Amino acid sequence: MQLRTKFILLAVLPLVASLLLIALAVRHQERELVQREHALVERAYMEARRAELKSYVALAVSTVKPLYEAPGDPLAQRAQALKLLASLDYGPDGYFFVYDLDGNSLMHSRQPELVGRNLWDMRDPQGRPTIQELIAQARQGGGFVDYLWRRPSKGQVEAKLGYVVPLDRWGWMIGTGLYLGDLHATMEQLDAQASSNIATTLLWIAGIAVFGVALISSTGLLLNVSEHRIADAKLRLLAHQVVQSQEDERAHLARELHDGTSQTLVATKLLVESAVDALEAGRPLPARVLATALERLKTCLDEVRRISHRLRPAMLDDSLGLPAALQALGREFEDDGGAGLVEVSLQGEPVELPELVKTVLFRVAQEALTNAAKHAAAAHLQLGLSFEPGRVRLQISDDGAGFDEAAVQEHPRQGIGLRNMRERLASIGGRLQIRSQPGAGTEVRAEVPLPSNSTSTASA
Repeated sequence: MQLRTKFILLAVLPLVASLLLIALAVRHQERELVQREHALVERAYMEARRAELKSYVALAVSTVKPLYEAPGDPLAQRAQALKLLASLDYGPDGYFFVYDLDGNSLMHSRQPELVGRNLWDMRDPQGRPTIQELIAQARQGGGFVDYLWRRPSKGQVEAKLGYVVPLDRWGWMIGTGLYLGDLHATMEQLDAQASSNIATTLLWIAGIAVFGVALISSTGLLLNVSEHRIADAKLRLLAHQVVQSQEDERAHLARELHDGTSQTLVATKLLVESAVDALEAGRPLPARVLATALERLKTCLDEVRRISHRLRPAMLDDSLGLPAALQALGREFEDDGGAGLVEVSLQGEPVELPELVKTVLFRVAQEALTNAAKHAAAAHLQLGLSFEPGRVRLQISDDGAGFDEAAVQEHPRQGIGLRNMRERLASIGGRLQIRSQPGAGTEVRAEVPLPSNSTSTASA
């Protein structure tokens, strides 16, 4: 999986999940808020309407009260009272009605066709006996009744809240009511407005999510491009360093062969040729000629052995293994004068290491000693190899000049050797730790895990 894909997944998915949870929480909270607002508005509306109905009925009762309490002809007084009540209204759907306690309609200003009819058995579309419920509430001293009734202004049946009171002496029930269709329309308007607000909020959250994803994607793209450029620069530099190292090694090997081995072989060839010429001419052959040629051949063999050992120590391939190769490496650095005193130590019981592990650890030690000799000007170096349960550890420390590790790691043209060591160890599952400070020396520690079936060198 590419770096950009990992970056986008690790950044975008939590962002989208968080915004989705926020959207769900906002939607849930707004729904609850709408329900609470709905209940609050409905309660306030109904309380206001109940108080309004009580006021209207109190006004109607006060209008007929003089006739109700005055002495005189009861029939004339009742007829006059019905006329007064019929003249009272408060809007196209606000009117009063009068029934006797037997269910006979005495006055209905908006539906005169009902006057004179007995409506005791009348039922609304839900099957409830409307007039019986109103009269029953009046017999209990008055109160509110919910029922269905045709609305005069619209000609359709709607929910209605009625309020009735009795006139006991006349055997009447006086009442009025308010249609609740306006309340339902108001509630629907509130619900529509709340749904619009929720939709707007969710659109804002979706817009923020799209913007965040776009920003993260563009940032990831820029980061990916930048990392690619840095990686390409480091790779090119590393490839150049590898090629340069190969060329340097070849040039060094060519100089060694030309200046040392080749010259020795030429001198030996000349001695052998002079001996051959003497033998062919029948002259006596000086003993020192062959002795000198033999000595120079021995010197040439030693030189070839030294060059071969530098390329790859033979001790890595025999029974002596890595510890002996490290000791030889320390002596070689002492003899060459590239470093000061090199102290090699061994801890734990040696085990037979895989070929690749031996080679990597030897190269790490070689690179560390080379760096110490070239850059640290160390007078004393310690090279320790420790065999521990499940791992082998190589530690190289010096008392040299030290360096700023962070600055070297960030510099594109420095720390190539350190990166080489890290990459070598990473290829076999190991890790490299470096501790260094300017003027305080350097410590390089390499650790490699070992398979559980590793055997000791002694038992092998």
